[in-house]
Amino acid sequence: MRHFPRRTLAQQIARALQGNQIFSDAHNGLFLAAPRRTGKSTFLQEDLEPELERLGMVIVYVDLWADQRRDPGDLIADAIGRELAKHLGPIAKAAKAAGLQGVNVASALQIDTSRIGRMDGITLTDAVRVLHETAKAPVVLIIDEAQHALTSEAGETVMAALKSARDQLNAPGKVNLMLVMSGSDRDKLLRLVNSNSAPFYGSQIQKMPELDRAFIDFVSDLVERQRPDLRPVDRAMLDEAFAGFGRRPQFFMTALGEALSPLSSQEGRFEAAVIAAAEQRQRDDEAQMESEFLALKPLERAVLWRLLAQGDRFRPYDAEALRFYSEKTGVRVTTAKAQTALESLRQHNPSMVWKSARSAYAVEDAAMHRWYEKRMAAGAWPPTDSTE
Repeated sequence: MRHFPRRTLAQQIARALQGNQIFSDAHNGLFLAAPRRTGKSTFLQEDLEPELERLGMVIVYVDLWADQRRDPGDLIADAIGRELAKHLGPIAKAAKAAGLQGVNVASALQIDTSRIGRMDGITLTDAVRVLHETAKAPVVLIIDEAQHALTSEAGETVMAALKSARDQLNAPGKVNLMLVMSGSDRDKLLRLVNSNSAPFYGSQIQKMPELDRAFIDFVSDLVERQRPDLRPVDRAMLDEAFAGFGRRPQFFMTALGEALSPLSSQEGRFEAAVIAAAEQRQRDDEAQMESEFLALKPLERAVLWRLLAQGDRFRPYDAEALRFYSEKTGVRVTTAKAQTALESLRQHNPSMVWKSARSAYAVEDAAMHRWYEKRMAAGAWPPTDSTE
């Protein structure tokens, strides 16, 4: 499918990052939260990056979920190093041709970009400054799934270094380093900004605008051009279906493709088939979460229940939590038993609990919060196993 462009939004964010939008703090760091698979990463790479490049900025993009086996701090440092190497290469060639042994940019020719941020290498702050000076342009660092940086000490250190680099490179009326950090879980992303010890304390989390009716119009126009026999497309029905998919374009487009397939056995209008697919997806997602919850051991269920209910107030081992676990399981629960259950939830495949380097916990998939709240509102919590 063709990309749905969001140029106006990209232009607005670019202005804010440069400090050109009144009452916006984005020039000190822009933090964007959006549920998983709602088009956030696509927007960052396909819309925001090209707009920033058009303005002459140097872009460093890194997705901290691209390789979860590696430390997020290393991923960020390596991304900066790769971009810096692109700019040092031409300088090194020019210096060699002129018979020079170095350049007056923090001894740029001697920088080993593979050692950035390590004990025996250039600091990350200096690396960003050298990148800015060699490129002779503002630097934009886009970190996708930024909350993952908090899962390691190195990641936390890198975040603190980026804050330091921002403070050193920027001044009133001059923005040389722009930071864009996105996350699929607002509660986890908040941990970068909501306490005195957080690296970007005081910054605000912004909700990434959802794909709206303009996206539905874009898709409908494509359908009408390729399938004139389906004109006019019922856009209201497609919008209803899209909402049913949680405004997640991947699932919506898959259902749309199946409904429009010449191999489809459906009868009637394709819009109704897409709505039916959205309703089935909701049932499947909820059934999957219920199945995973019921497959847990009783103490694991109790710990996860407590985490869902408490959110960022969750304290896994305080007296009230231990009393809660004991009440729900019918047996006395010690701190050691609770620790074992919590670690089991973290090691579950896929992981059900996220842990920061400072031992803060959150549910791994934010969709489980929505499932929990929906069942609570309906008076259907906790799920029960009919075979028990």
